[in-house]
Amino acid sequence: MSETKIMTDIISSSAQELEFDKPNRIRVSEIFGPTIQGEGALIGQPTVFVRTGGCDYRCDWCDSMHAVDIKYRHDWTAMTAQQVFAEIEDLTGGKPLMVSLSGGNPAIQNLAPLIALGQQQGYRFALETQGSISQTWFADLNVLTLSPKPPSSTMTTDWSLFDECLAMAQNKPELAMKIVIFDDLDYQYAREAAERYPELPLYLQPGNHKIDGASDARGLHDRLLWLTEKVTNDRWFTVTVLPQLHVVLWGNQRGV
Repeated sequence: MSETKIMTDIISSSAQELEFDKPNRIRVSEIFGPTIQGEGALIGQPTVFVRTGGCDYRCDWCDSMHAVDIKYRHDWTAMTAQQVFAEIEDLTGGKPLMVSLSGGNPAIQNLAPLIALGQQQGYRFALETQGSISQTWFADLNVLTLSPKPPSSTMTTDWSLFDECLAMAQNKPELAMKIVIFDDLDYQYAREAAERYPELPLYLQPGNHKIDGASDARGLHDRLLWLTEKVTNDRWFTVTVLPQLHVVLWGNQRGV
């Protein structure tokens, strides 16, 4: 399925069946927390997650298909920025912390009103996206993590679109790049991405190869060990290797 066809299906199905085309509505798959961020530059940091619905990618190993595939659209909720923020405040007891905007691909939607509303009350906002869709409100974020998808995803990276995302950010948020690694081809992809964007802090993590049922703790350990040894043996000293902390703690359980 092409990325254009995926986007068309997302827009048409949402508009017809859920009226997500109304002004200032956000397709929300789930809001949960506070918990801790499990990956990337903010790993271990207390966070509330706003997971939006819809994505222009279909990665083979996606662990959030409930927020990606339009067949789950009846489980998504159309919410205003005020409604989303009210739920964030309820979860946090009104005590500001980091809010992670994830998906799916949250860059599909206009999240500027939510970001502005939350920041007025002291909340900070981080967004993770693959870098395929750019938005002017990227410059309003506190943290922007671009996570291009390696060959194992079966998706193709358009680096010109990735560059547009960086341009939209205007160097205002804290920037980082994160790549999931499953095999040698993914590792080589990460090396090339690092050469292309040496100014971006790069975080690598072993991919969760078992997304249905119980997680494979031994398999994840072995892949993390393999990745660590690859980096150190190659004397690649400008990269950070991390586990998927949420998978280590809670396996494949949703909402944590």
